[in-house]
Amino acid sequence: MNNPKLARYSLVLISTLLAFFGFGTFIGLADHPDFIIWYAFYALAMFIEAVVLLFCFIRLKTPDKSIFWLTVSILGANIVLTIFDQVGPVDILFMALNIAALAVFYFSRKNFLPA
Repeated sequence: MNNPKLARYSLVLISTLLAFFGFGTFIGLADHPDFIIWYAFYALAMFIEAVVLLFCFIRLKTPDKSIFWLTVSILGANIVLTIFDQVGPVDILFMALNIAALAVFYFSRKNFLPA
């Protein structure tokens, strides 16, 4: 399970999904005029997280303690925040992907943390 490439590329997959969900939320703004501010906030948050995960993907080529822990924190937050959402099939798949990525990061931590 020690596979740093798999760990890094899981960030690209999660980032792509977040951008896709962000676009979907942004497109659905017209369907929810009463909650337009909240939906816009959620879409913006997804875009920002996607960019931050891509930044982590790029920076994790070299061992860096702060970037590793930032990545682990984001994956952990995704898991916890998904639990407090209206859990459906897509949420469960997204949570499972984050759990799998977090597990691979845990087992590959020696490759990402400085000696």
